[in-house]
Amino acid sequence: MSHRLSILNEAQREAVTTLSGPLLVLAGAGTGKTRVITYRMAELIRSGVRPERILSVTFTNKAAKEMLERTKHLLGGLKQRPWISTFHSLCVNVLRSDIEVLGYPAQFTILDRGDQESIGRSVLRDIRVAESSLKPSDLLSIISKWKSVGIRPDRAKDAAEDDKEFLAAMAYRKYQARLKSTGGVDFDDLLLLTNELFNNHPEILARHQRRFDHVQVDEYQDTNGTQFELIEALVREHQNLCVVGDDDQSIYGWRGAEVRHILGFGQYFPGSKTVRLEENYRCTDAILEMANELVRHNRQRHKKTLRATKKAREDVRFKEFEDEQIEAEMVVREIKFYIQQKGVPARDFCILFRTNEQPRVFEQELRRAGVPYLLMGSQSFYDRKEVKDILCYLRVLASPVDEAALLRVINTPPRGIGEASVEKVLTRAVHSGRSFFETVPIALQEGEITVKAAGAMQAFQEKLHRFRQRFEEQPRAMVELTREMIESFDYHAEIERQYKEPHQQLARQASLDEFINSIGQYLERTPEPDLAEYLSTVALEGREDEPDKEKQAQEDAVKLMTLHSAKGLEFPRVYMVGLEEGILPHKRSVDGTEENIAEERRLCYVGVTRAQDYLTLTRAASRMKWGKRRQSVPSRFLKEMRGKSSRDEDEDSDI
Repeated sequence: MSHRLSILNEAQREAVTTLSGPLLVLAGAGTGKTRVITYRMAELIRSGVRPERILSVTFTNKAAKEMLERTKHLLGGLKQRPWISTFHSLCVNVLRSDIEVLGYPAQFTILDRGDQESIGRSVLRDIRVAESSLKPSDLLSIISKWKSVGIRPDRAKDAAEDDKEFLAAMAYRKYQARLKSTGGVDFDDLLLLTNELFNNHPEILARHQRRFDHVQVDEYQDTNGTQFELIEALVREHQNLCVVGDDDQSIYGWRGAEVRHILGFGQYFPGSKTVRLEENYRCTDAILEMANELVRHNRQRHKKTLRATKKAREDVRFKEFEDEQIEAEMVVREIKFYIQQKGVPARDFCILFRTNEQPRVFEQELRRAGVPYLLMGSQSFYDRKEVKDILCYLRVLASPVDEAALLRVINTPPRGIGEASVEKVLTRAVHSGRSFFETVPIALQEGEITVKAAGAMQAFQEKLHRFRQRFEEQPRAMVELTREMIESFDYHAEIERQYKEPHQQLARQASLDEFINSIGQYLERTPEPDLAEYLSTVALEGREDEPDKEKQAQEDAVKLMTLHSAKGLEFPRVYMVGLEEGILPHKRSVDGTEENIAEERRLCYVGVTRAQDYLTLTRAASRMKWGKRRQSVPSRFLKEMRGKSSRDEDEDSDI
């Protein structure tokens, strides 16, 4: 065995040294999958594979950056580096060079959720569908579900399963046409359009197939239909594909992930090899015994049993309380005792729950007890109003046809352009196929808007045009130009108008300063900067990396988070609360299919395996629902974990 691989266990070494053909690495919770991925890339390079011929795909920019740093550390200085990116970043790279054959501009705009809802609302209004029948947010969810499995507008009616989806199918075609007419794509389009390119233009697919000799995919159990199709196309010629994942942690079916991709890997890629990583470095033997017992109840899974590398100092505890209020009081009382009397850091504790409604009583008790806490999943930096506003100014500069961005800032701060005037111009623009500003003189001539409103719109357009030219001519001066633009459009007045308290104004100004810092950081790492490229980077980071869970987890406070948010994290002391039928498993799953229950069981498994040393599982005997107190039923998962009736609760007196 080479010295450099001595740090790996036997299964990890087998995965790292298998360098060709289809390879499935089943990496159970806490078994060191990131180490395997990075060591395997290093081994490929040492074996003679050129770094830039390796593609490693993951789901977040943060994971991609960590992977690259670890690989560089293993290999020292690299003149070339592997292509490590998210699915969406890879697709942006492909589309920037080739999307024009699909009728989109090369400098397309990636729309955020707010832009999508605005377009969705407009489309529903056009086809006269009331929000009581279909909300814009529901429309977007349905369209996203269809896009994740590759369903285009012309097939949507056939895919519709109920009246709401039938209405969505009618709106989908108009929604997609509106995006295309404004040079915009949504997040799902990045994958969908890349697959469209590969399916309809074999010469483009062949060019991208020739870029990579080896492809790796992290968190493979989370791939949806379009992601699977993309990867299959790229490796079709050489089959050098390594995927790493855990079917027992496939918990994103509700957003399109298909566990069958990892369950059927051998069928999709014949002749594949499977390596199981079962040595767990995170949890105690007591915790893993419960986790293994639980997940065995899923019939469709790869057989594996996690083995602990550390012994438990305490058994897993099961607690039943009279109601949800007492559940919160007693859990918080114990946490406070450990922090204040035993000196355990607050950051060691995590309270996990299934639904977003559950943390309210825990927050109330933590505040009352004076225990510092953090509710994970706070607002994204890029979702802050002031940041979104300035981003929209920049988007209009990069793409004059980006009407979603234009409508957000055309009267922000107020410049005498009323909503009614904007609506009239926009309606005429949509019906005539012209851009917004092209339509202003026509709307004025037809008496639909006043001379004053038209003058304000034209003055705004001229100022945008001047800044657009300067950004194109001086891309290296992006920081200075952004500051100047903020001053020129008097955005500071908007902050003062929106926020009356000085400390609020300072906080918003600080957000703008941090945003400008992000531009500076982009310029530092980019030899040939481009405003559209910067905006693409921001769009991807805003969707994939915010909030930074790992950074938040290090704050010295008790963490509260959903089971979905907890994936990828670990804590010394975990409390999983509300283990009742209708909560975990969720009521939607209880009435659904066996696969719905299987995914809830996997979600419970993910929660259990977040605990490193101590795990407490709690439930309330009764819970307030719709204003009335009702008896609750213990979660079936409690019984499955213990192999006995969940009524046989331990009545320890220490909580």
